[in-house]
Amino acid sequence: MSTSVSLVAALPSASSEKTTNKWFVAVAVALGALLEVIDTSIVNVAMTDIQNALGATLTEVSWVVSSYAVANVIVLPLTAWLGQRFGKKNYFIFSLVGFTLASILCGFATTLPVLILARALQGLAGGGLLAKAQAILFETFPREEQAMAQGFFGAIVIAGPAIGPTLGGWIVTNVDWRWIFFVNIPVGIAAVLMCMAALPKDPPRTDHSGIDWLAIALLTIGLGSVQTVLEEGNSEDWFDSPFIVATSAAAAAGLVAFVWRQLVSKTPIVDLRVLRYRSLWAGSLLSVVVGMALYGALFAVPIFAQNFLHFTSQQTGMLLLPGALTSAVAMPIAARLLQRFDARIMLVGGASILITAILQLAQISSATGEGALFWPLIVRSFGTVFMFLPLSMATLGPIPKEDIAKATGFFSLTRQLGGSIGVALLASLLSSRQAFHRGILAEKMASGSADVLARVDAMAGGLAAQGIPAGDAHNQALALLDGAVNQQAAIMSFADTFWATGLIILVSLPLVFLLGKAAKGKAAASAH
Repeated sequence: MSTSVSLVAALPSASSEKTTNKWFVAVAVALGALLEVIDTSIVNVAMTDIQNALGATLTEVSWVVSSYAVANVIVLPLTAWLGQRFGKKNYFIFSLVGFTLASILCGFATTLPVLILARALQGLAGGGLLAKAQAILFETFPREEQAMAQGFFGAIVIAGPAIGPTLGGWIVTNVDWRWIFFVNIPVGIAAVLMCMAALPKDPPRTDHSGIDWLAIALLTIGLGSVQTVLEEGNSEDWFDSPFIVATSAAAAAGLVAFVWRQLVSKTPIVDLRVLRYRSLWAGSLLSVVVGMALYGALFAVPIFAQNFLHFTSQQTGMLLLPGALTSAVAMPIAARLLQRFDARIMLVGGASILITAILQLAQISSATGEGALFWPLIVRSFGTVFMFLPLSMATLGPIPKEDIAKATGFFSLTRQLGGSIGVALLASLLSSRQAFHRGILAEKMASGSADVLARVDAMAGGLAAQGIPAGDAHNQALALLDGAVNQQAAIMSFADTFWATGLIILVSLPLVFLLGKAAKGKAAASAH
């Protein structure tokens, strides 16, 4: 009797097989999303090696990053239309194949123009992976299980920006920069095979309307110009540059014309009417802030570690890795809590945790070491998770399944733009605040303060004791003091960027009240 019972228990039931199939789909699309998210940041640590290998200037090599971001942001709002026209499964697998082939082209590129083109192709293919993966998960899982599925997806989105530099730093240090692209090949092949087996067959095509090439061109001009301004604005001195002025004008004209064309079209390629759902437009505004917190708050730490702690790319990546692992641990916890608590309450709690971590990072000083960064980065990961997952559920949870693909494309776009806006703003703030603090410190140094004069005399005396002539020793002492002023000004500007990030999150919190109340647990199941 006991043997027969154990045999029956060992047999998979219909429900367990269904659950396995759902999670097989989740793992398959998650691999694709992971490729896209990691490649957003993995190249950053290899820029110097690429510059030296291809004989490019710093400005030229920056387009290796910018071309990917520009292409990525253009395709994001088109993912729903592309999936509807060619089939969700077909489009997702096509994106995976395109991304993998573009990665091969990146790895074999011997000139900068070829590498930039290959990265643009990567971005076009990658944009279809992230948004479609989230949409497929919403369509695959019943409402009562969506929090866990989105938690699984969210762990990838949040951990990816930290895993990218870690993996990239190790590859660049121990192998060769070209392998940051070649490493995508086995993962891409595995993802293609899994998606071919896991994703359901597409239904027969019903959309036989023509392609609105003018709308696609206007979208490309509008969003491409916006992303270009965000990527290149700081290095071009913003609106002092004719290029940035012209690109900004093209962005405004392209987007206005695109929106008008979509509103009057009977078959729009980007259905802006989906913004009639209050949860989507309110959540998308908050998504911009989450994007800034996700990418922007992490922007300053690697720069500080490399410039002031003198970390290698690999050491910087290892500094960020514990936070990435923390995100993976925090996601299932957040998913379970979402079954018991209102998403809006969790969102405010997550924002509070994140602000706490950012304020800890704002205490940065010349005495700050690796240990002082460890716990704030861990806490930051928890806060980001507890913002990202509730926001995804509160924004997309109330959307009907027939509109979920359109909503996820728009939602992903706002998060991506939020990251670009955050990095652009913080890079400009870092530069301007460094100049501000240097001016104040230099003024104090030039004021003839007895303490300053005594320090210069002491430094000059130490140099003279090493055999340096008195006049040269005094000049070198002044140069050393000037270097110390520059370093202190830079460190103070890093602290300012963290204060600014925390303030932005705090000011945006009232938007939470515009989000709808999401159903939880069994109530969600019955409501579905």
